[in-house]
Amino acid sequence: MLKSVKIFQRKYHLAELLAKVTCCILLVYSILPHRFASHYDYLSPEEIPEALVAQVTTNISQQHMEECHYEDIINENRFMYTPQYSDEVLKPEEILAGGEYFPEDCRAKYSSAIIVPYRQREQQLHKFLSYMHNYLRLQKVHYRIFLVEQYDQKPFNRAKLFNIGSMIAAEFEFPCLILHDVDLMPLNLGSLYACTELPRHMCAALDMWRFHLPYRGLFGGVVAIRTQQFRTINGMSNMYEGWGGEDDDLFERLKSRNIDICRFAPHLNEYTMLRHKPEKKNENRVTLLRSGALRFNTDGLNSLVYTEKDRRIHSLFTHILVQT
Repeated sequence: MLKSVKIFQRKYHLAELLAKVTCCILLVYSILPHRFASHYDYLSPEEIPEALVAQVTTNISQQHMEECHYEDIINENRFMYTPQYSDEVLKPEEILAGGEYFPEDCRAKYSSAIIVPYRQREQQLHKFLSYMHNYLRLQKVHYRIFLVEQYDQKPFNRAKLFNIGSMIAAEFEFPCLILHDVDLMPLNLGSLYACTELPRHMCAALDMWRFHLPYRGLFGGVVAIRTQQFRTINGMSNMYEGWGGEDDDLFERLKSRNIDICRFAPHLNEYTMLRHKPEKKNENRVTLLRSGALRFNTDGLNSLVYTEKDRRIHSLFTHILVQT
């Protein structure tokens, strides 16, 4: 009888152990990023040229030149994130005042404004400017980097800075906006910095998420959107002060206008994030998101209020200093 009890107890303890192990596995699985969106729709390299919108600003005249070719850049998808390209700007004399560039050996098909919201990230900014100028020139696109710096000491308002940057870029007639965090670097050259017909999430494979997409509705970090589409959805909300929520709000704005998003194939979307201190979270972000649909038409570009304190043309970027 005693032997039977011990056998029963061992079986019970084994079952209990297995249950605990199963719970642990489920818990780990629940927090791994790839559980949400290990698979998602994307454009294959063969589909990308057709999806890209060929449009340039009127201030570059290269009509006598042959068009630049981009298929080889996409297909080769060359790995770029090495000290050779990230430590210093190569051939800075090729870059025009204000951080603008267009290729001289062929006619660019795409013009993109790189809009970077910024405050007190000097070390990251140095790395970003060095790497991105080296990176983007090899893509043979026409681009200009606009750094929009928040001058005041209010909580950081990333979305509002993007709105301001879009207005400044419109003065230069840029048809494509790349909304870009200063701490994100593309690893491979195939992530072409040009707009597609649909707004595009560019950093879907981020190293901090083990190169998986956390959830299919993620639409932040680095985003390409046509200027006209950004105006159609009234830009981004101006109410998200502090970290979090504004990207999800942007995604919902697109959905409200029946505008879908797209992504390139995962191997073209690989980015790395530079280390930094986390921003203070927006405690009202959930409440703002829940009520966002009520404000899409009244909170955005048409309600944008700010003061431009200074505008300077640096050798590597156009600096817009603003009070929000």
